[in-house]
Amino acid sequence: MLDTIVIGGGPAGLQSALTLGRMHRDVLVLDSGSYRNGTVEHMQNVITHDGRDPDELRLLARKDLAAYRTVELREASADIVRQAEDGFEVVVGDEVLASRTIILATGVRDTLPDVPGVAEAWGREIASCPFCHGHELAAGRVALLGAGQQSAHLASLLAGLGGELVVLADGEVPDDDVAARLEALAVDVSPENVQQVERVDGGLLVHLDGGEALAVRGMFVATRISQSAPFGEQLGLDLLPSGCIEVDAMGRTSLAGVLAAGDLAHVSALPGPMPSVAGAISAGLTAAAVCHMELAQRG
Repeated sequence: MLDTIVIGGGPAGLQSALTLGRMHRDVLVLDSGSYRNGTVEHMQNVITHDGRDPDELRLLARKDLAAYRTVELREASADIVRQAEDGFEVVVGDEVLASRTIILATGVRDTLPDVPGVAEAWGREIASCPFCHGHELAAGRVALLGAGQQSAHLASLLAGLGGELVVLADGEVPDDDVAARLEALAVDVSPENVQQVERVDGGLLVHLDGGEALAVRGMFVATRISQSAPFGEQLGLDLLPSGCIEVDAMGRTSLAGVLAAGDLAHVSALPGPMPSVAGAISAGLTAAAVCHMELAQRG
């Protein structure tokens, strides 16, 4: 029986495996090959890796893991995770794997605004996180899609970076609070519906009702997140209103022996996860350290 099965081969899962491997725990990492930042060409805001291709980071992490004989990484997707008498079972195709503990690091999935062209530019000219993409777009005009509270929040975060901000209301009428906040920041609001977003050299061309086309360097949108995998539900873990798995500050879930790391989980004091590579790495290390301590206490 393995000490731990880590499900997910992104930054959180890979860091978890590294931490456990350094403590000589028998670990299996299951990597489905599907990543939330799979369309991103350059990840930002990670010291020593600022601007690096996320694929390269994962490759470097895999090379690190190869030095630890108790760690195995398998390119496979888990189908079912369930409790067993002496731990947990993970079903992978026709195979049933057994472990004493589980670390879930499968991340979340983004549902994008239903605007033609947004998906094609997602992770490139279109993003949701100003800390990851704001600096690269700062020199030009930046669009914020939607006239809700999220756009007002993003406008306040981006206002100090310079450049021009414009809210694309897409037919939505901002409420009085949003309108006042945008006016205070000198952010223009374009009320027309957005028909299409087109990738062009230097940014995007946003096609509006009436035939107008607005050139912008990039765009920020709000997404709806959901679990990328059903394992939290299969295990009966406590979930939060955000749809994420509830964890404590150490990454422990409501079920003993199951930890969670990365943007699939957060503490109840937060309204949602703070999606970042650096944060995922930190969460993966913490969850793995707690996992090792719990295994050590069991003997």
